[in-house]
Amino acid sequence: MKKTFKGRPVVPGRVTAEALVTHAGFNTLASFQKSLMFGDKNATCSDQNNPDLNGKQMAGKALCLPQTIGSTTGGMVLYTAASMHRQPACLLFSKPIDSLAAAGAILADVWTDQSMPTVDNLGEEFLDYVNSGMKITVEEDGTVTVESQG
Repeated sequence: MKKTFKGRPVVPGRVTAEALVTHAGFNTLASFQKSLMFGDKNATCSDQNNPDLNGKQMAGKALCLPQTIGSTTGGMVLYTAASMHRQPACLLFSKPIDSLAAAGAILADVWTDQSMPTVDNLGEEFLDYVNSGMKITVEEDGTVTVESQG
């Protein structure tokens, strides 16, 4: 079964990846800190305050989240993760993206050869519907298709 959502493309792009979902605010620095400091190429989430993601691989996943929270370094953390080839396949926000996360996604797009399509304003229904492990396809125009297993 497929369900389609329409958001605003912040960084346009096409990608298909497995969903990784959090219903809590995403602390970019806490989540990527160990990966960027100690060489974890899978970008295992190190935010012990996020039970949805802690200990799970973020690199190459369709990261589905409401919003980012925490440090003002968030944008540079996203850019650095992309420059080290440890970024999520895409960032999918149910709410409007904040300026720091937007800056990081845009800098990663402009300054690295890594793709990290970013879409916001997908709505609460999106975050209520999607579960980790589902197949996500993102289109250039901000269309996000979620496929459930079975």
